Amino acid sequence: MDIELVAVGDELLIGDVVNTNATVLGQMLTDAGIHVTGISTVGDGLDSLVDVLRIAVGRADAVLITGGLGPTSDDRTREAVARVADVPLRRDPDVEQWLRDRYRDSNRTLTGLGLQQADVPEGGRVLPNDRGSAPGLAIDIAGTAVYATPGVPHEMAAMVGDQVLPDLLRRSGSPAPRAQRVLRTVGVGEGVVAQYLEPLEKQVAEAGAVEVAYLAEPGETRVKLTSTGPGGGEAVDAAAMRAYELLGDCVYAEGDETLVAVVARLLAKRGATLAAAESLTGGLLASTMVTVPGVSAVFRGSVTAYATEVKRSVLGVDAELLAAEGAVHPRVAREMAEGVRSLLSGTYGVATTGVAGPDPQDGRPVGEIHIAVAGPDGTASDTAQLWGDRDRIRALTVVRALELLRRTLLGLPQKQARECTG
Repeated sequence: MDIELVAVGDELLIGDVVNTNATVLGQMLTDAGIHVTGISTVGDGLDSLVDVLRIAVGRADAVLITGGLGPTSDDRTREAVARVADVPLRRDPDVEQWLRDRYRDSNRTLTGLGLQQADVPEGGRVLPNDRGSAPGLAIDIAGTAVYATPGVPHEMAAMVGDQVLPDLLRRSGSPAPRAQRVLRTVGVGEGVVAQYLEPLEKQVAEAGAVEVAYLAEPGETRVKLTSTGPGGGEAVDAAAMRAYELLGDCVYAEGDETLVAVVARLLAKRGATLAAAESLTGGLLASTMVTVPGVSAVFRGSVTAYATEVKRSVLGVDAELLAAEGAVHPRVAREMAEGVRSLLSGTYGVATTGVAGPDPQDGRPVGEIHIAVAGPDGTASDTAQLWGDRDRIRALTVVRALELLRRTLLGLPQKQARECTG
């Protein structure tokens, strides 16, 4: 079954709101074996919305609309669906009473415009919303199943998961069997990963059994191996085995496991702890660490030594070194890592320093970064010239620091970490 997604709202067009619904829906539907063929974003104007819906209805088996179902004058999705279906809107008395009760119970005022949430295109049906006030709707238009859900992400996800997706699966029958594995790599850019996997891509292209896709993120690249049809699982497993051979220790995990989760798991496995000293990342590394549940068992804490004087007085970085070289220097990173390891009694200490921008510092260019990991067997360090804005440089530095720590914990060579230029 092919489905098109239509996101409604001026706020999406002008960038006030990011369309995270498209990401969530793409994953939900694809995982269920439903093929997403297109995603459209349209404003609140009725004529534009009608035009987009007519095109989508004319070429897809199903259309899923998000947004435009609320209680204001710019919520026109119901009207647009009715116009495309060429049917009138009818007010559902049961939904109207439900709205009146819900607004009363929450001490809110139900306006005349709010009652439009009870309007349903003739021949359609209501999709109940137990998380908000805007019901969804479903209707068949010229053989195409059309669904409309609220744009509020948690309301949309619940309605699609509980009501829309089961109906889609019922309509499509048994979806094609689908096998997938996602390999997560770090330390090499998307182009280099693709170059490493050229032999695999040639192999699967000849066999026609597995699709290879690349998803780039700051400092990381995910490799998605997908197969549909009988025997797809075996084909994907064989492709994954070949990918491991070609990528080597650039692969740090599979599936949803993140780099920071891998680091936390490796620390726990060794009964080790970590302390962090941050300059240019300003606490971002520590904030990333604490996204992992239970990380308090391995993460001692952090020192945000942003000022040069704090590097000396708190972390014990050599004053003469700071005076001669400034704060952006590989030796400074090493001494920061060693200092925080001692200060917070960690098995390992990790440190970041550099220039996030927007201006150079002490003669050092924007994007020059130094990281270090101190541990029982000595101190390892990494230096790089990164590109991008301030936020991107800081994010990439965190990835590089975690990757250097991962390699240290596994006893791997450090050279791969140096290839992560983003």
